[in-house]
Amino acid sequence: MLNILVIRKNYIFLLILIVNMVNVNENIRFLRKKKGWTQEKFSQKIGIKRSLVGAYEEGRSDPRLNNLLKMCDVFSISLDNILKKDVSQLSEDQYLKSEDQNVKVLSITVDKFGEENIELINQKASAGYLNSYSDFEFIESLPKFQLPFLNFSGTHRAFEIKGDSMLPLTSGSIVIGKFIEDISYVKDGKTYILLTKEDGIVYKRVEVQDNSFKLISDNKEYDPYLLSNDDILEIWEGIAFFSLDFPNPNTEFSSIKNHINNLYSNLDDIKKKL
Repeated sequence: MLNILVIRKNYIFLLILIVNMVNVNENIRFLRKKKGWTQEKFSQKIGIKRSLVGAYEEGRSDPRLNNLLKMCDVFSISLDNILKKDVSQLSEDQYLKSEDQNVKVLSITVDKFGEENIELINQKASAGYLNSYSDFEFIESLPKFQLPFLNFSGTHRAFEIKGDSMLPLTSGSIVIGKFIEDISYVKDGKTYILLTKEDGIVYKRVEVQDNSFKLISDNKEYDPYLLSNDDILEIWEGIAFFSLDFPNPNTEFSSIKNHINNLYSNLDDIKKKL
């Protein structure tokens, strides 16, 4: 069973399918020799055993995604080129990674019929998701399921939210997100699960700003804040949710009542100062 990387716009989708990885072993051998490195020296640079380099180059084994990414770094080549092109037939200018190449990796799993699963990022897994979101082995280890009634096209993932910033959605609710490939597709007023470099997984309502998003909590006890586009690793649009907590019909009324009481209290304070 081999890994295939399928390119969709600026993202690479990692699937488990039985296919051939075009030219990968030949490309690894060619690029290593062009650098003048022995298999031993190359293995040290990417942190694997020398015997594994030999297995890759001879086509006896296929490199894991994390090892492929390390190779791309040391060879200064894009993942797209090392997988799809015969780099021995290209000039260095044609295959070397340029500054504007911003290919990202999205790992997904499929069932025996080739249908995409919905992987669940529960609260326990959320801590590791920031560091392993593109690691196929991590994604494969997650609980996964399908929803036959989910008639939306695209790639979906489920996230367990925590905290009370998005009430009336309670902590422990599961939000189903649809993967957003291009940041320009984000729309004002909708809710999104964002994977951020600093805070990990964040679920907020979004307002589009110049080169940033204003993240707004539905619970008005929390102040909105700005998040730079450069700090975003993944975006998933919230399209459905599941909760074991049935909504409390008095929750909204209680919230309004609290706000009114706060207003009266503030007015009393102002009157005392006059």
